[in-house]
Amino acid sequence: MSSDVIGATGVSGRYATALFELADDEKQLDAVATDLASIGAMVDESADLQRLIRSPVISRDDQLTAMDAILEAAQVGQLTRNFVGVVTKNRRLFSLPGMIKGYQALLAAKRGEATAEVFSATALSDAQLGAIKDSLKTAMGTNVAIDTKVDDSLLGGLIVKVGSRMVDTSLKTKLSQLRLAMKGVG
Repeated sequence: MSSDVIGATGVSGRYATALFELADDEKQLDAVATDLASIGAMVDESADLQRLIRSPVISRDDQLTAMDAILEAAQVGQLTRNFVGVVTKNRRLFSLPGMIKGYQALLAAKRGEATAEVFSATALSDAQLGAIKDSLKTAMGTNVAIDTKVDDSLLGGLIVKVGSRMVDTSLKTKLSQLRLAMKGVG
């Protein structure tokens, strides 16, 4: 599967495509996807790890040593560890979150799935996620992988993004629209 079929572009897209093709050849698509999801969660949850991957001041060797220790402790597979090592040696670690998203998009396309980003004010329960997944499957006509994120500023409701489409039912947006409507009246 070539990168132009899916639209993978830039540094992140090229690296994601290379990893995807290698994982496909090695029959490790799901294992690598699990490893990358774990790494993505660690990056999202740790400000220190975010600084490590984004800082141009930290030397390549220090980044490589730190990432290797982190991935070993997280019991990440060898293929993924090798990939992150190459990314680090090439001073592209700052693009790792984009590479993870690119890989996930390639995997979803191969499986015939769409990926939806769901933003909510609080963490969603399994029942809520199931209902959202069923609704999206009906609307999209295909399986939908859901990537959830919590955004306290929404106050309530959801924002759902699938590709270029977005449905915003958040309280924050409704209040903003109401405020604009009230300004127009007076």
